[in-house]
Amino acid sequence: MSGAGIKLELQRSAETKAKLQVLLVEDNPADAELMLRELRKDGFEVSTTVVRTPGEFQRRIREESPDIILADYNLGEWRGVEALQILQAEGIDIPVIMVTGALGDVAAVECIKQGATDYVLKDGLARLPEAIRSALREKHERSLRHQAEGDLARKVEELARSNADLEQFAYVASHDLQEPLRMVVAYTQLLSERYHGKLDADADKFLGYASEGAQRMQVLIHDLLAFSRIGRQDAVSENVDCKVVVEEVLQALASATRESGAVVTHTVLPAVWANRTQVAQVFQNLIQNAIKFRGKEPPLISIQAEKAGQQWRFSVSDNGIGIAPEYAENIFVVFQRLHARGEYPGNGIGLAICKKIVERYGGRIWVEAQPGSGSIFKFTLPSRGPDERVGARP
Repeated sequence: MSGAGIKLELQRSAETKAKLQVLLVEDNPADAELMLRELRKDGFEVSTTVVRTPGEFQRRIREESPDIILADYNLGEWRGVEALQILQAEGIDIPVIMVTGALGDVAAVECIKQGATDYVLKDGLARLPEAIRSALREKHERSLRHQAEGDLARKVEELARSNADLEQFAYVASHDLQEPLRMVVAYTQLLSERYHGKLDADADKFLGYASEGAQRMQVLIHDLLAFSRIGRQDAVSENVDCKVVVEEVLQALASATRESGAVVTHTVLPAVWANRTQVAQVFQNLIQNAIKFRGKEPPLISIQAEKAGQQWRFSVSDNGIGIAPEYAENIFVVFQRLHARGEYPGNGIGLAICKKIVERYGGRIWVEAQPGSGSIFKFTLPSRGPDERVGARP
């Protein structure tokens, strides 16, 4: 906004006049003088350029930067409303107030629809100063909004680029570290097997630490690679029957459920629009967690689904050890653990993978839990593909 527009936001005083640069589209010198006199009387220090033809108007808006345009509706050979069309074609944002001798309701509405900020009748010019102040306030607010939107768009772009770089780094680092780490694991195991009992007790202990640490690092890198692949791979989305997916997951986890005595039940499960492998990852991680973090009683796990607009909301509930409310957000952070490694194995990446998959499809995941009374993990996935959703563009 120009200096004049900002000054108009301040309270006027008798000592300070608001400067205003006006482009006046008017073919009647007497009417032009009446408008300017009204503005000066109200405390404006006015600088004016008067134009009478479309060509002259177009040249002036390119060469000058007026704060406001006052345009007569009927100029003989052309109408002031055509100035709005010229401004739009030039991509210039300058408030336009139609000032006319007579303007019916239909014409007034049409002017506003085409972009005029306001209109003032020539027999009511006392309202013109306030109309100008209001128009400049609107432009100032519009400029601030556009600036904020531009800043936000740049931040989103920077964040997306940063996330892409981090995913690329995680993928390359975890992928390239696998081979040298595989050699470390193999040779530490070989040393431990070959020299166990042949050295002193400290040596056996140190070799054990080295072998265990290398294996843990190997699992960690494998998990990191799996996490980074979610954002990189071009996973094909399709209609996925969740009932079939859950039954396949339960077959894969048959040994764990049998060993723990877990009972897993589910209601009728719908189809969702996602990648089949990734949907299976979500269910498998949640069921595995329910089995892992069980209480004294055998795990009871229930899977349900209900329609929520254009999404399905799933819930996976258990009777395990539960989660304190203050940790309800932290558990979805990558490598976040709430228990010592000796109590429960794992690297704390399963729920982070679930979150990344669910959000990939525009859903969300959260937990409803109390310590000692089990957990209910809920997540949403789209019920249909983009082209099938209500209100989707063709």
